[in-house]
Amino acid sequence: MCAHVVLAEDDHKQAELVRRYLERENHTVAVVHDGRNALDEVRRQRPDLVVLDVMLPGVDGLDVCRILRRESDVPVLMLTARSTEDDLLLGLDLGADDYVTKPFSPRELMARVRTLLRRTAPKQSPKDRVLRVGGLTIDPDKHELSSDGAVIPCTPGEFRLMATLASQPDRVFTRAQLLEQLHGFDKFITTRTIDVHVMNLRKKIEPNPRKPTRLMTVYGVGYKLTDG
Repeated sequence: MCAHVVLAEDDHKQAELVRRYLERENHTVAVVHDGRNALDEVRRQRPDLVVLDVMLPGVDGLDVCRILRRESDVPVLMLTARSTEDDLLLGLDLGADDYVTKPFSPRELMARVRTLLRRTAPKQSPKDRVLRVGGLTIDPDKHELSSDGAVIPCTPGEFRLMATLASQPDRVFTRAQLLEQLHGFDKFITTRTIDVHVMNLRKKIEPNPRKPTRLMTVYGVGYKLTDG
């Protein structure tokens, strides 16, 4: 599973090390070094996972966790140099899903990341498979895209792209995440493929493709699908 992770760690060397661990497993990582930027990044990116150091400047990791839990159900993995049971339980009580105590091994960290991502992956029953965003309907069983009831012809790649975006409306997906859904990790296919699919889809689903209101670009990040 390719996930988008926000990593909040004030120690730059430690942050770089953790970033490398995550990217080796094909996750995309946004790194911040203080609590306030961590909150801003999570609100902007809607990540799949937050890896959060306890000892952050400004707003510390525990307060960040408390605030996130009021706003979101994003899974939170705490990194802590505190090893007393009271400190660890406090983090869990505030809503952290798991914790890793420093120093930690790459194997331990990534095992906990994988477990959290599996645990929080959305599960759909067959009746929930039809996706609706605004006037758009994506039916995976029929492999059918429609807009306000009218079926829209689309390629398999375009359909998979729409299904991925519609699975989490308003979430920003990076080009790398979308590319993985379409083609896996084919080194001969570039993220430019995603831009071409988006351009073609806008011609099909947007009243004015030059001024899209459904399939939106988030500059410097990727794309999201809104209800228009």
